[in-house]
Amino acid sequence: MTAQEEGVQGGTAPRIESESWGRLEVEGESGSFKDAKLFPGGAREWDWGETGTEHVPGIQPDDARELLEHGAEVVVLSRGRMRALKVPKETVGWLEKQGVEVLVLPTGDAIRRYNELADQGKPVGALIHSTC
Repeated sequence: MTAQEEGVQGGTAPRIESESWGRLEVEGESGSFKDAKLFPGGAREWDWGETGTEHVPGIQPDDARELLEHGAEVVVLSRGRMRALKVPKETVGWLEKQGVEVLVLPTGDAIRRYNELADQGKPVGALIHSTC
């Protein structure tokens, strides 16, 4: 059972162990994800249909809410490999109002920065889009 299934808040954020177009493999998770929500204590598939997310207008505050519920104090938002996924100012503003540090980066940079923060034991969360 994953930490997310157990409802555990906190803990160490899992590393992204390998990545390629359309595929993310995450420490402690069986199988792979196309897009991932990562947070202290676990990870799961990021299903855009849950919040109506599309490339435009982009990542919604409700996409990130779960990361904060699991204790993330730094949030990395991936724009995709070709920066096709938008990140509205409203989403960044909402996160900042919650007292969260926000980093908006293309996917490769987002994964590197997320893993660095996870390795440092920071309470980091991320929304990673593995394609465009």
